[in-house]
Amino acid sequence: MSKLTLSIDDRVIECAKRYAKEHSTSVSAMVERYLDAVTRPLKAVDDPPILREIKGILGGGDREAYRQHLIVKYR
Repeated sequence: MSKLTLSIDDRVIECAKRYAKEHSTSVSAMVERYLDAVTRPLKAVDDPPILREIKGILGGGDREAYRQHLIVKYR
């Protein structure tokens, strides 16, 4: 295992330490999980369980019509 030195705002460090303690983990483990998640290819990331449950529930749908709807809505 390698070491890494980071420069992080003191307030962020304190919040991270508090969070880690409350969740029985370490800041190092949190950073490692984060870096692993953001560097993993998107294909390897599974959908959240709730998304797997509802995926396809509405049937096909017209993606192009929805895209056009969003374009008009957010102009």
